[in-house]
Amino acid sequence: MHWITGLAAGALMASSFVPALAQDANPTVVIKDHVFHPAEIHVPAGTVILLTVDNQDPTPEEFESHELRVEKIIPGQLSGLVRFGPLEPGVYPFFGDFNQATAQGKVIAE
Repeated sequence: MHWITGLAAGALMASSFVPALAQDANPTVVIKDHVFHPAEIHVPAGTVILLTVDNQDPTPEEFESHELRVEKIIPGQLSGLVRFGPLEPGVYPFFGDFNQATAQGKVIAE
């Protein structure tokens, strides 16, 4: 009887790791007051990343990164998807092209 409980607990623990890995490969960044939140995004290296950019400002912002080779305009009060990778381990800066003084961030592939 105890082995069944242990088996069920083990299966539950193993299944709890799957969403965490999926979440890492599909992070969300919010633009609010022309600042990215969080400004540092950790993703798994060697994986295609599907980043949701949620622009909570009333004005559009362009998510841009030369290192990630992406540019995407996100209209105000809307979200957009940005796809990049797979990435080698490293740090990849990004910025909001319309508010470069405040909208700065980085993707860290580990």
